[in-house]
Amino acid sequence: MAKVYINDVKDLIVKAGEIREKLALATRRIGNVHIGGPMSATDVTTAIYYKYMGFDPDNLDDPNRDIFILSKGHNGILLFTIFCDMGMYDWDLLLDTYNTIGHPFGAHPNHKRVKGIEVSSGSLGHGLSWCCGIAHANRAKNIKSRIWTLLGDGEMEEGSNWEAILYAASHNLDNIVAVVDFNHASAAFETGQNQRWGEKGGPEGMADCFRAFGWNAVVIDGTNMADIDKTLSALPEVTLNGKPNAIICSTTKGQGVSFMMERPCAWHIGGFDDDKLKEAVEDIKAYTAERLAEV
Repeated sequence: MAKVYINDVKDLIVKAGEIREKLALATRRIGNVHIGGPMSATDVTTAIYYKYMGFDPDNLDDPNRDIFILSKGHNGILLFTIFCDMGMYDWDLLLDTYNTIGHPFGAHPNHKRVKGIEVSSGSLGHGLSWCCGIAHANRAKNIKSRIWTLLGDGEMEEGSNWEAILYAASHNLDNIVAVVDFNHASAAFETGQNQRWGEKGGPEGMADCFRAFGWNAVVIDGTNMADIDKTLSALPEVTLNGKPNAIICSTTKGQGVSFMMERPCAWHIGGFDDDKLKEAVEDIKAYTAERLAEV
């Protein structure tokens, strides 16, 4: 397998559109999938994997590699789809065996069964703690690669995250990048219905919370690839003795599919019939074209 690298913003938008279409097709064929979160996280995850991580399927044990931890593990189908797109796995194998006994692709990713998965996840609130441990180990070896983690805004209500956030800042673990897919909905609540982030609430309020704990934090449009690209390219150089970085990506659950975005909590998990699949694919194609026209 050759290392996949995409530099141009327009090409990243096209790739994100392809990934979304595959997620829609997978949802129809598999039958019941955590789909809303993967759709909203597609843009930033595409940029990280295809450009900024230097992800190399042939060198997954390189001690100097960037590491990606999917803290919101119920979005595993997104990483599996990217891995298939990169030639690491057969697409039909994923669709035919997803979440079946004895096969590698579970509803939550398993480090022991799927190459490319750094940490088994699914129980929410653990990704940042893993990051802290790996960041410490890398610093001891003077390895200046980044440790990325993708979290959800609902998951950020877990207290264990804030213990890790305080710890990372206290120990100057600037090799950590926390990316929050703030898609304004969890499985049960829309933003603000359960907890409010600081005085401002929403993505800006969450960013203030990170800053209060000693992190660099920015809020971006997580659906705008140019904005994502600009933000990732501007990350400070890793010194192993600075502030960790948080990127709060404002999105909508089900991003790119109108009927999902209109009822975000309802599409935390679900399936498509043929009519819904047709509508979803048409929406994704139109959404991708709109994004390309903006660049």
